[in-house]
Amino acid sequence: MNRILILAGLASLALCAWVLPLIVSDYVVRLLIMVCINIVLVGSMCLANGFTGVFSLGQVGFVAIGAYVSGILSLSLADKASYLPDLPMFLAHIEMATLPATLIAGLVCAAIAIVVGLPLMRLSGHHVSVATMGFMIIVNVVIINADSFTRGARTFTGVPTDMTLPWVVGWAVLAIFLLARLIYSPIGLALRSVREDVIAAQAVGLPVLGTRLLAFSFGAFLAGVGGSLYGHYLGSFSAQTFFFPLMVSLITMLVLGGMSSLSGVVTGVIVVTALSEMLRNLERGVHLGPVSIPPLFGASQVVLGLLFILVMIYRPRGLFEDREISSVFKRRKQRSNS
Repeated sequence: MNRILILAGLASLALCAWVLPLIVSDYVVRLLIMVCINIVLVGSMCLANGFTGVFSLGQVGFVAIGAYVSGILSLSLADKASYLPDLPMFLAHIEMATLPATLIAGLVCAAIAIVVGLPLMRLSGHHVSVATMGFMIIVNVVIINADSFTRGARTFTGVPTDMTLPWVVGWAVLAIFLLARLIYSPIGLALRSVREDVIAAQAVGLPVLGTRLLAFSFGAFLAGVGGSLYGHYLGSFSAQTFFFPLMVSLITMLVLGGMSSLSGVVTGVIVVTALSEMLRNLERGVHLGPVSIPPLFGASQVVLGLLFILVMIYRPRGLFEDREISSVFKRRKQRSNS
């Protein structure tokens, strides 16, 4: 019965993804595309941050790597000759479709995460947070200085903008499915064991470093995929696109919904994305009949910052904490039956 409901839900979601662009405005479609991309990005943070107790602040570094790797691979040969004339020969004569470029971007990020994670995943607490933030800063500096590959601080442009709603919905569903299969499996139990008590996990023979490294590298793969999707959605971006503002936005989504809940990931993304769009419109000024509200520049950053602080004070584990929507409905059903 559960499988039938899941298949019916996926079929309905696929139908909506195909039909919605025909009946709603381009603005709504672009907003939905951004929601799906953010689900992939926040989901990539959820695995390590919520289930291993390693609070990483460097995930945006992998997002940047994914965007640039996929952008270089999918850039047309003419654009490469014009924008990146100093590319190595093996890159200068390659023009890939979006799908293989996205997969390669994710694999490159996973490989880098293994190398970087070997020393970093031995840390814990605020030490690993600071160290991973340092990784994000290093990636930003490398992108700015590697102008032969990335055009440096200038805008990297010419990336095919072929992101459609069915495409990103498919990636968002696949990301949540893979995360659910991993989290609610014996591997996920090992992840939570390492998060709850490292000494007890070591005592029963769990490899703490290997467990953390698995979560970190798989999260990096999803971050690279999400970075590729984001790059192909924007078409043009720079190193500053993948820096502190994006990091704060993604962490706010993660913390609001709940770091240990996939339902919380989706909820946090939807709430923060919708709120951000409303505040951006407010920043331009609002006219409601005789009432006129002047432009409030910076209102979105201020309100999101206050929201983050309030959540950390009154709901530090997020709206869903470590629960899923299915468990919430089960509890309500049990209460009503009793």
